[in-house]
Amino acid sequence: MFTLGLPLVLLPSQTEMCISFSSTVNKHKPWIETSYHGVITENMDMVLLDPPLVALDKDAPVPYAGEICAFKIYGQDAPFEAVVLNRTSGEGVLRASSPVDCESQKEYTFIIQAYDCGAGPSGADWKKSHKAVVHIQVDDVNEFCPVFREPLYKASVTEGKIYDSILQVEAWDQDCSPQYSQICNYEIVTAGTPFAIDRNGNIRNTERLSYDKQQSSKIMVTAFDCGQKRAKEDVAVHIDVKPVCKPGWQGWNKRVDYEPGTGSRQLFPKMHLETCGGPLSGVKAMVELQTNHIGKGCDRETYSENSLQKLCGAASGSTDLLPAPSSSSNWTAPLLTDSGRDSDLIYRFDGHQAANVPDHVVPQNLTDQFTIATWMKHGPSPGLRAEKETLLCNSDKTEMNRHHYSLYVHNCRLVFLLRRDFTQVDTFRPAEFHWKLEQICDKEWHYYVINVEFPAVTLFVDGVTYEPYLVTDDWPIHTAKIDTQLTVGACWQGGLNLWHSTDQPGTPRFTQYFRGSLSGLTIRPGRIETQKVISCLQACKEGLDINSLESLAKDIKFHFNPAQSVLVVEGEDLDSINTAMTKVSYINSRQFPTPGLRRLHITTTVQCFGEDTCLSIPDIKSVVMVLPPSEPRITITGSNRLVRPASDLRGPLGVAPFKELHITSTVMKADSFGGCVMEVMHNLDYCDVLVIGEELNPERESLEIHHSVLLGKHLDATNSTSGISIYGVDSMAHYEQALRQVRYRNWRPATLSERRLRLTCSELNGRYTSNEFNLEVSVLHHSAPRSFFASSLPPPGAAPPAATAVIVVCIAALVVIVVIGVYRIHATHQEGSREDDDDEAKDTEEDWDNSALNITVNPMEVGGHFNFKEEEQNSDEDGGEEKEREEVKERKQMGKLEWDSCSITY
Repeated sequence: MFTLGLPLVLLPSQTEMCISFSSTVNKHKPWIETSYHGVITENMDMVLLDPPLVALDKDAPVPYAGEICAFKIYGQDAPFEAVVLNRTSGEGVLRASSPVDCESQKEYTFIIQAYDCGAGPSGADWKKSHKAVVHIQVDDVNEFCPVFREPLYKASVTEGKIYDSILQVEAWDQDCSPQYSQICNYEIVTAGTPFAIDRNGNIRNTERLSYDKQQSSKIMVTAFDCGQKRAKEDVAVHIDVKPVCKPGWQGWNKRVDYEPGTGSRQLFPKMHLETCGGPLSGVKAMVELQTNHIGKGCDRETYSENSLQKLCGAASGSTDLLPAPSSSSNWTAPLLTDSGRDSDLIYRFDGHQAANVPDHVVPQNLTDQFTIATWMKHGPSPGLRAEKETLLCNSDKTEMNRHHYSLYVHNCRLVFLLRRDFTQVDTFRPAEFHWKLEQICDKEWHYYVINVEFPAVTLFVDGVTYEPYLVTDDWPIHTAKIDTQLTVGACWQGGLNLWHSTDQPGTPRFTQYFRGSLSGLTIRPGRIETQKVISCLQACKEGLDINSLESLAKDIKFHFNPAQSVLVVEGEDLDSINTAMTKVSYINSRQFPTPGLRRLHITTTVQCFGEDTCLSIPDIKSVVMVLPPSEPRITITGSNRLVRPASDLRGPLGVAPFKELHITSTVMKADSFGGCVMEVMHNLDYCDVLVIGEELNPERESLEIHHSVLLGKHLDATNSTSGISIYGVDSMAHYEQALRQVRYRNWRPATLSERRLRLTCSELNGRYTSNEFNLEVSVLHHSAPRSFFASSLPPPGAAPPAATAVIVVCIAALVVIVVIGVYRIHATHQEGSREDDDDEAKDTEEDWDNSALNITVNPMEVGGHFNFKEEEQNSDEDGGEEKEREEVKERKQMGKLEWDSCSITY
């Protein structure tokens, strides 16, 4: 760092002052530093010196002798001068006497001496200091732009090759300093080119060039010096592409769009293999469809586990331990779900979540035969000594920590523990079964099924059987009056943990947490799963296919893996191979597949006569883009209000709230006219009828469906005080039939005014849901109706005197019409009773039809619009005819007409 003292104001010349000297002897020479270092920026005149230029004289403060009058520079052509700023203090400054150019000379070295003012005003007998060396460095200014050494660069490449360097461009800069004279960066100015350039000017291609696509390329290149000054003029680079025969697949597309519902789609209809005329003895091509990122490893059905079990023909009695959270299965609500997986019900465990399965859900009758199945995705556990990671555990709920049975992962090994209860024979029995498989820690989805036929235990992974590599024995568990707790994601420790002394005795806690993802964890007691059902449950709905197998040549061999995600095609004739590859297709059998891309990877090996391999065929990477399906709009329609007499609700079958229900599904299909709406038929997987408001009171009411209604259908039903859930993968028509048979009964309807219900249906486990259909069931009580005409009259003074006569006339007309309407209703009921006597198959429930009678009164725009509903009873219940006759008879005796107040609109 260089410093420079501030200049002082020069005093008036002392030669003009009259001073008397006691002595005129100049005894001492001035003193300066022995060396100075300075910096000057080119084209500037000020030099920064270190140390500052200051001369001292011991004769001070004697005038003249103690003052500094000059600094003199000695050197060849040194363009500098030294100026005294203050004679008394001896301060001076060094500056350029002419412009300094770094490009001409970067450094200067010269001699400097200081002179005092002598013995008197005349300057006689002045003395000079010793000689000091001054070294000046010239700082550069970035005043020049980079310049390319050539006005044009040319090069040529062979198509199909990747070059480390095609050619090198070079620029230079006239500035003198390394900072401004060096070229720090080159840049390709032309956008969107398959070339790149490094900081040394080497140009390379970033992708294989094709002579057919582009025979030559012209790019513009610029340069920057280290001061980021850009070249004044860019330089052009011409690169020619030379054609060459390159072995590889040609005529294929990087992307193939797949529209749902179109069946099998050819992937490479115009693809052929170019071998450049080499003599071949065989070709082997492997096509791999990569779908690991889709749901549970590929596009599978996302119905509930119970529905999938039915679809695949599994035996009944399976218990789903990880169902979707609901009012009846709320133990999974706190668990983390893996969203964005196309309605796949996936639970993610990060080592902190677990769930206790309620006792009423846990299978209590595990015998020597049962099955445990689950989807699992798991990776290596952290740490050298990993802890056990429990998927499923049945342990003591209190007091002790005995594990009765559990399924856990430990050091990438799957272990199944089964401790039998103590019997009369107290001997060692098989208790732990170990499997060591790569699938357990490969971070991919796999389907695990454990079939227990004690003492034999068999593991199925993705449909392939594996016997345990290790089986250890243990003593049976002695019977104790301690309840057990079934947990998912960890093991329940109901008593003291002897390994952790800090725990309090009897403090229950989870331990051995699982880290991974699970889906569809089930237990089926009493039976083991068959190979056919296991294959069905884990089968993919998408895969590779070959169209027109009969058109393939006889020498072509092909092989699929079980999931049909890998296809190997082999042949000796090149034309046969090319034909076979054009037949390779993609198929997705789901009606509503998961949209998104699927990667395709093709690897090829070519054999020549007498050689193992003779040509290197580049791999092909392509994608199948599954387009979004036309989403269905599921609509539930029907009457949203049901009014029934109390006697109907008290009947043995109650009433059918959804008897007029209709379920439709429509999609928007694009056409040449901009789109159209069309109705489609597909399956549903559940419909829920929820009670809105207070839950059902089992002491006086019920909502139920008879089991016989579900016979012949893939449906099941559960009910509670919150409503009814009908589930299973079945057609909309079957769901419609089942919902129409849902019955509501209330054997104490006197306290009930209305009961509200809400119906929703779903496809693909909630991926598509219907509208919320709300229905209100009201009770028609036999109470004296309010005088209709009194309520219709306007209050006194409400109408002007001029309109009174008109109102009276209108009311009179209204009375006549109402009398006629009452007579018609009475006649209709009487006729219906007579017809029911003749035909017992007719329905007996009464509904008020608002189309039977419409009365409109508008006297001077003061009246109202009334809609009266005539009840038409349509019931299938036994004894309906007798109830109707009693109802009509009772109304005759009472001499009153019951009106549905909600059907009257004002």
